[in-house]
Amino acid sequence: KNFPYSHRGSYYTDTNNLYLNLDHVQNIVTLAKVMRHEGWHAAQDCMAGTIDNSLIAIILDPDTVPQQYHLSAALRYGLLSPAAIPWETEAIYAGDQEMLTADALGACVAGSMWEEFSPTPMTEEWLRDNGYIKS
Repeated sequence: KNFPYSHRGSYYTDTNNLYLNLDHVQNIVTLAKVMRHEGWHAAQDCMAGTIDNSLIAIILDPDTVPQQYHLSAALRYGLLSPAAIPWETEAIYAGDQEMLTADALGACVAGSMWEEFSPTPMTEEWLRDNGYIKS
């Protein structure tokens, strides 16, 4: 009852909580996709230095994500939240990939996020400027 009609789940960076809309996750395939998608946002949180913040960072080079996911994100978020499109593009993509989210979260837990997933140039600059990556 607390979700907008079409929202299947949410991840909140400030509390590191993931919420599922029970009206949309009764099907096991849908549940898996939602868990991967929202879990990817937790991985994006980790990419932004640590999950103990309220930031998220792009993980994948946008050119490596197939165009269909860019289009899907633009259709879903373009009118109401166009600034969210880069983050949502890769989360939608991750939702369709069986192990991508698990691998990213594993790298986060192991403390090897930036070794296993090379930060994009802007993210790497931010991580260096804020002391997460030492030059």
